[in-house]
Amino acid sequence: MTETPSQRIAPPAFLSDPGLATIMAALPEARVVGGAVRDALAGRAVADIDLATPRRPLAVIQALEDARIRAVPTGLDHGTVTAVVGGQGVEITTLRRDVETDGRHAVVAFTEDWRADAARRDFTINALSLARDGSVFDYFGGIEDLRAQRVRFVGDPRTRIAEDYLRVLRFFRFFARYGGGSPDRVTLAALREAVPGLAGLSVERVWSELKRILGAPDPSRAIELMGALGVLDAVLPEGTDRARLLRLVASGAPTDALLRLAALLTGDVAAVADRLRLSKDERVRLAELRAGPVPGPSDDDATVRRMLADNEPQVLIDRAWLAGDDGVDWVALRTRLAAMARPVFALEGRDVVALGVAPGPRIGELLRDVRRWWLAAGCVPDRAACLAELGRRVGESG
Repeated sequence: MTETPSQRIAPPAFLSDPGLATIMAALPEARVVGGAVRDALAGRAVADIDLATPRRPLAVIQALEDARIRAVPTGLDHGTVTAVVGGQGVEITTLRRDVETDGRHAVVAFTEDWRADAARRDFTINALSLARDGSVFDYFGGIEDLRAQRVRFVGDPRTRIAEDYLRVLRFFRFFARYGGGSPDRVTLAALREAVPGLAGLSVERVWSELKRILGAPDPSRAIELMGALGVLDAVLPEGTDRARLLRLVASGAPTDALLRLAALLTGDVAAVADRLRLSKDERVRLAELRAGPVPGPSDDDATVRRMLADNEPQVLIDRAWLAGDDGVDWVALRTRLAAMARPVFALEGRDVVALGVAPGPRIGELLRDVRRWWLAAGCVPDRAACLAELGRRVGESG
């Protein structure tokens, strides 16, 4: 059955990509689906491009191979094949409809019905599809919702959330980027009622969505709404300070999810890192942001250099963002930190050995003593001065 498009647009630039054009020539019925269509219509940069087709997976593989395109069966049970052209992969998924859901997983069946496939999507702005000629197919009013800055579930919000409780957090992720105004009362009630269901989600999925919410250009309204509905307490039960996060965002601090998490948290950072299973790098950085000295706007250069000797400049800059607002003094401090070279203590164990000290604990003691002297001097003494001080201490200990 031939469908009438909801709208026709000039084909977006990404459709001219040689690799994608080759794939869509092999599968002329395929359409771009999801975020790429949404962002193209919103005039935003398009990142990942996914395709959908009514063809079954084995037929997709055959069509790609006939066109001499490498086909990788990345998820045949779920209808997904990856086409690889020029080293770049594009996922192609057979149209599906839900047969059964349990709040976390769905049992699906293949279909040739584009509307049925779109009905599986979470929000109307994500249920759009785009043909290679610029035809846009919109079954649930997503184009108008995008224009109105409205994040709306496809169908009944309670039903859609019950299919997968992660959609609560996905709502706030998209609300942070595309939402304006306040959601309708039915949606707000559904989000509030779904809070207990968040406990059944894997912590990895929760952190993935929370990180994306915090990484939005301005997550303030989303975070406030999460707090009002009880969602924030459910995902960060260790304690939060929304006002502190909002001040950080308003100050013009970098769009940095971990920096914002450090501002938001009031509870035990280690406990949060353990529960959400943060990566090693994320865990270390979060701990650094919340612990250690913070230079003050009135600190002299010697004091700041001493802090730099034990901390990366960016860590101190981030702590300064957390410590103050966008007042002139804090701006000046961050500028100073960015311009200052990190002082490096110039001595090593071999320098002590060269003075005749036998290997053992005494070497470390001497280095620590000289480093304390160097720090007290504002990290100014150079290698020659440090060697002289070391020699003096070795001689005294004779």
